[in-house]
Amino acid sequence: MNKASCLVCSRIESIHSNKNPYYVTELPSGYVVLGDHQLFKGYSLLLLKNHVQELHELIDNDRRQFLEDMSLLGKAINNAFSPEKINYELLGNSANHLHWHIFPRHKNDPRPQGPVWAIDKAIRYSEEYIPKTKTLQDLKNALLSEINKLKS
Repeated sequence: MNKASCLVCSRIESIHSNKNPYYVTELPSGYVVLGDHQLFKGYSLLLLKNHVQELHELIDNDRRQFLEDMSLLGKAINNAFSPEKINYELLGNSANHLHWHIFPRHKNDPRPQGPVWAIDKAIRYSEEYIPKTKTLQDLKNALLSEINKLKS
């Protein structure tokens, strides 16, 4: 997959053109967005600014910054949504552009002891978990507030 057909690159383009309703904020290494489906309240992603496929391909300073930003986002999610556990995943099998999936987990989650990806797609991607405009704005505001506190 190249940059022209990259889903993450297209999401970043939608941020640049102010057409991504899930965009929260920019960090030094990437862009914070909420997940399109919020089965896990506060599920967020950190999209690396540049089209890079593997973590080891980043130069040391860029890799450190990406990891620092991921950690900051995790802490902000923790502060905003009070999960019992946070799952961090950097897969890249479907979209080979570096991006972190950060899932806040709670005891009442479907399959609370298993990985998110083991939950049936019909559940994970159900329309009921697409946040309405007000809910989306509330989630973004809560997360942005915590990110800003941590950055200052």
